[in-house]
Amino acid sequence: MDFGFSDSHLAIVEGVKKVCERFDDAYWSECDQTPRFPNEFHQAMAEGGWLGITMPEAVGGAGLGVTEAALMMHTVTSSGGGFSAASAIHINLFGPHAVVVHGTPEQKQRWLKPLVAGEQKACFGVTEPDAGLDTTSIKTFARKVDGGYIVKGRKMWTSTAQEADKILLLARTTPKDECAKPTHGMSIFYTDLDRSKVEVRRIAKLGRNAVDSNAVFIDDLFVPDEDLVGEEGRGFKYILDSLNPERILVAIEAVGLGQDALGRAAQYAKERKVFGRPIGQNQGIQHPLAENFAQLEAAYWQCILAAWQYDAGRPCGTAANVAKFLSARAAFDSCTRAVLTHGGMGYAREYQVERLFRESILTRIAPITEQLILSFIAEKELGLPKSY
Repeated sequence: MDFGFSDSHLAIVEGVKKVCERFDDAYWSECDQTPRFPNEFHQAMAEGGWLGITMPEAVGGAGLGVTEAALMMHTVTSSGGGFSAASAIHINLFGPHAVVVHGTPEQKQRWLKPLVAGEQKACFGVTEPDAGLDTTSIKTFARKVDGGYIVKGRKMWTSTAQEADKILLLARTTPKDECAKPTHGMSIFYTDLDRSKVEVRRIAKLGRNAVDSNAVFIDDLFVPDEDLVGEEGRGFKYILDSLNPERILVAIEAVGLGQDALGRAAQYAKERKVFGRPIGQNQGIQHPLAENFAQLEAAYWQCILAAWQYDAGRPCGTAANVAKFLSARAAFDSCTRAVLTHGGMGYAREYQVERLFRESILTRIAPITEQLILSFIAEKELGLPKSY
């Protein structure tokens, strides 16, 4: 049993860190407060070849696993950019997974090459206002016509839709009440985001403002047959391929966010003097920060375990869900403690911890809630009756 990282793993961390060092706190504050998409960061990561770390080599990617992607994304969030940096690029790592696994060779060349090169951006249209995490109840419908489909519906919380050229879209192609199972009758499309047929409305939100979230209104969008991914009606099965990688990556991104906040808090505690001594000399400051360190360490290695299981082809559902749960809690607690350690200055934008705090609540909500994770663990690991 070896818990050490290889030289190639360490090279990934160092390479990504060098890119991230070019974008300081002032840059991320400006992107957050404007708000605007971090195009310069996105382009720098593309030029470094990092957008294709999990993509096949045939389309310009590195063909590496979730473990390598996890190390990359942990470096991104722990280097100051937080979820504004992570969300600008991580759809490349898990979003197109259905295309990687189920797309034709022609589709992969046509769609994945521009993503890897940073020439195009994509958004992921799954969640709907009346369905939420109950994906089988989506109402967006793709009606078959000559040469393709006509799509009508609404999507919610679609990230990067303001910037995207393409949309990976989940829609029903058979009504739910006509299917043998609720999970049947959904299909995945990867198609042009035609803004003459799609209205994108930005949602004003608490944090991660550099990367837009949107309500998307689709009105008679034509999708050609060649933009269907895999077989019609098997879309729900296809999106399951990306759920565990998504949870692992979001989890380790949360750890990086929390560790950045913790590092800032510890530094401030060494420098800030009250009553003639640094506040970090007081156990009332030390102990909560040390506890945050322990929580983040435990969450980090749970993420690495889940990534290793996925790459080894082993069942990883429980490990991925546990990683997501522990990491979200640890990040939120660490960012909260960082603000409190700074006292009044923690409320000021200058010290950045308020930005990290605002972003830290995100992973306690998305991409899956804590309550559904606990229900999954209760059913799968404790043998309790299914509750939903």
